[in-house]
Amino acid sequence: MAATRAMTVLHATEAPSVYLSLWARVDGLTVDDVDRALYDDRSLVKQLAMRRTLFVFPRDLLPAAWGSASARVATALRTRFAKEIEQAGLTSDGAAWLVAAEEAALARLADGSELSAQRLREEVPELGGRLDVGKGKYATTVSVAPRVLTQLGVEARIVRASNAGHWRTARPQWTAMGTWLGGDVPEPAKEREGYAELVRRWLRTFGPGTEADVVWWLGSTKTAVRAALADVGAVEVGLDGGATGFVLPDDLEPEPDVEPWSALLPVLDPTVMGWKERGFYLGEHGPMLFDTNGNSGTTAWWDGRIVGCWVQDPDGVVVLHLLEDVGSEARAALEDDATRLTTWLDGHRVSTVYPSIAMKQAVST
Repeated sequence: MAATRAMTVLHATEAPSVYLSLWARVDGLTVDDVDRALYDDRSLVKQLAMRRTLFVFPRDLLPAAWGSASARVATALRTRFAKEIEQAGLTSDGAAWLVAAEEAALARLADGSELSAQRLREEVPELGGRLDVGKGKYATTVSVAPRVLTQLGVEARIVRASNAGHWRTARPQWTAMGTWLGGDVPEPAKEREGYAELVRRWLRTFGPGTEADVVWWLGSTKTAVRAALADVGAVEVGLDGGATGFVLPDDLEPEPDVEPWSALLPVLDPTVMGWKERGFYLGEHGPMLFDTNGNSGTTAWWDGRIVGCWVQDPDGVVVLHLLEDVGSEARAALEDDATRLTTWLDGHRVSTVYPSIAMKQAVST
């Protein structure tokens, strides 16, 4: 919980990233520890929010997201989905069709059940139907059920509950938010208040950062971000290179020097994805470590900079792929991290749909 709070939120687009992000930050962490926080204590909750991305939130931060970032995404998704329903020929009134499907799904989950998308599709006729999405070589036909559930999820009416798969895979069971939170579902924050709280947490974790950083991370507008920065009393500071950044008013003292440190972080780790302007920790390695949509692969860090990535061999052994000469001390520290991670993974191989160029090179060598 403390590690998640320290990072504001954890990226959960890929299930293993949650576990590996926490492993990198918590000594002695086990898979059971993460499962307990997610599924037993429920102090950490999955929620679609900023930039239409799935995150793990500390439970107390959910209302801020519900009233701001999640609400913004929900509005955009609902409008587009209704149009796609009509274009697919399911109905002439996509908005009304969607409301009826949502109400039917909620009625089925009202008894406290946790059900997969497939089970819900089988048991709720209103979730039938398919959509043609994408164009050209990316065109495909998909069931509407997951889209309906995603809409209900981003609006916090239902939630990704227990995982029916291994920790390395995502097979969410859906249930009513009230069921999952024990009937204690707080009201969403007002939009401006929600954005201010998210920006406050971001500045605590990632500040100093630029306005562009916050706009990108929040997935919102400059107007909303400027209002939030004003509401939290953010203070302007000069950055290397002459840019202007922001910090919280109680975070103006210089940070003390720390000993050189190493880390192996997973795909879409919150630190790697914390800023839009990444030159200060990426140098010239960005094209090798991020795809064209800004998704990061695995990364190897030394003393505040990314110096490479890591992959696993066919036996599950973690292998480093460094993009520069880091010296014997750094290499030894990173090799030790790789050995510890190999032991922790215990032969389980972690796959990803976001392999970077560097990761692909490492696998092919």
